[in-house]
Amino acid sequence: MHDGPGTTLRPGALGVAGIVFLVLAAVAPLTGIVVVASLAIALGNGGGTPVSFFLVAAILLLFAVGYAQMSKQLVNAGGFYAFVVKGLGRTGGLVAGLIATLGYNFFVVGTIGTSGFFMQTIVRDLTGFDLHWIVWGLLSIAVCFVLARIGVDFSSKVLGVCLVLEVLMLVVFDVSVLVQTGYDVSAFSPEAVFGGSLPIGLLLAATGFLGFEATALFSEEAKQPLRTIPRATYTAITAIGVILGVTTWAVVSATGVAQAQGVALEHLPTGDLIFSLSQTYLGGPLTTVMMILLLVSLFAAMLAFHNSATRYLYALGRARILPHAFARTRTTGAPQIAGIVQAGFAAAVAVVFFLAGADPIVTLVPAMLGFGTLSVLILQGLAALSIVVYFRRASDTRLWSTLIAPGIGFLGIAAISVLAVVNFDIVAGSQELAIRLMPLLLVLALIGGIVYAAYLRRNRPAVYDGLATDLERVSSR
Repeated sequence: MHDGPGTTLRPGALGVAGIVFLVLAAVAPLTGIVVVASLAIALGNGGGTPVSFFLVAAILLLFAVGYAQMSKQLVNAGGFYAFVVKGLGRTGGLVAGLIATLGYNFFVVGTIGTSGFFMQTIVRDLTGFDLHWIVWGLLSIAVCFVLARIGVDFSSKVLGVCLVLEVLMLVVFDVSVLVQTGYDVSAFSPEAVFGGSLPIGLLLAATGFLGFEATALFSEEAKQPLRTIPRATYTAITAIGVILGVTTWAVVSATGVAQAQGVALEHLPTGDLIFSLSQTYLGGPLTTVMMILLLVSLFAAMLAFHNSATRYLYALGRARILPHAFARTRTTGAPQIAGIVQAGFAAAVAVVFFLAGADPIVTLVPAMLGFGTLSVLILQGLAALSIVVYFRRASDTRLWSTLIAPGIGFLGIAAISVLAVVNFDIVAGSQELAIRLMPLLLVLALIGGIVYAAYLRRNRPAVYDGLATDLERVSSR
């Protein structure tokens, strides 16, 4: 299968730092603290929540050991879809590609809701100017679309600035708590770690790391990808673990470890736990800056997820699973048609929710982000299993890096994925029946992928074979 001009991404556009910026921007550390950490403290293991973040980081670093070895086997814009093809075969890869495409595209819809809601709320509170959330959300996705079309290297620079600002704000908060109150080591005691619900704490903490897997998506655009992607992955997971773990430790120390869960539950309806602590430790003006940076963080996450979702559409288009037009790129190397389709889809779904009179935070955001979270967790689990299977088939003798570490990582991710399915109402933040039934879409993706693969094998064998040959062609560049 050969691609003509205008269907290739721009090689050598990203170094380790550029990819880390793209990935950490998707993770959105400030949003992770304001939203994810607050939820984990309230609904998970309270004062022991910092340990939940560190444990998840350890699980993902074990997975990353095998991930690094697999990254040396192929360079492909399909990310984990490509990993699954390599390990579990074409049908498994097709299922993974559909799950990834659903999950990432729904994520972007969710970010339209969060960005729109907080833009309306914070801008109104600070200036009195009140513009409806749907207008803010559509403006945000339009700007993301334009920035992404300029090129992924430009996006990484924009995201780098956003990331530095929001992390700097968290560092200032952490230092302020350290100086004024100190960090309470009892957060690491068995009473704190196993207080409340450790499983829910681990599940919610895992959602704070979503986005790290996007490192593989940018491998075709990376400088020296066989070295850049593993380094970027280790760096991203470590950075996320340190930022979220230490800042959560600061939060529970500020509230009091024993009282952390109760305090977080009191602030749960308004979602202002972090801002209330910021008023105490940073003062009014810096809290206002934090609120503005939350908007920057949300926009950065939207841009990063738009780039990721676009590359899944591009990869499936190039493999002719989706229309081949999706593989068309601009002179900047940015996917052209895939970008239009992705932004258009996200905007259209958000508008449908708006026309239905849905509240963005109560309905749109929980449904989209909850399902996106579950999809990516399942995708990570499939990738972890694929790594183990691939190297076992190859009879690789490096047991630690190709079996033990990724195997433990797989078991950890699988356990968290099961928790996500069982507790989907908590992941999605909604008891609505329609939202609780959304995991069934993954069953449809599984059945659809198997049926579609069987159809391709019988009726379009060149396309079916291309699922694997596309990967081999790219990896041999």
